[in-house]
Amino acid sequence: MRDLSHVWRHDDAARGASPEITIMYAVIATGGKQYRVEKGTVLDVEKLDAEPGATVEFNEVLLIGNGDAITVGKPLIAGGAVKATIEKHGKGDKKVIVKFRRRKHYLRQGTHRQMYTRVKVTDIAS
Repeated sequence: MRDLSHVWRHDDAARGASPEITIMYAVIATGGKQYRVEKGTVLDVEKLDAEPGATVEFNEVLLIGNGDAITVGKPLIAGGAVKATIEKHGKGDKKVIVKFRRRKHYLRQGTHRQMYTRVKVTDIAS
């Protein structure tokens, strides 16, 4: 669990506190899903065609926040990019698929393991 004691909160402003550190974050879209990322975030995305150690750039940036300044795209932010390095490729947990109809002599079983790519965010550019 991350230590968020240094992050400024709205109730701190009422007590006269000032923000110490602001965290820049972005919301990106890749593989049909959306992810909220910060610098240093490690996340698993749908499999990408690149070798481990390579640098990838996500250009589908939907939102960038930096303290109180939030930029929302319509639908994307022009010139927004999130750079990340690929750490590894892998397979997710095994999912069991069962199709069953009672009294009809029908049973189909199968499994599936989704491929993923683990990336670490290195830079957020607006």
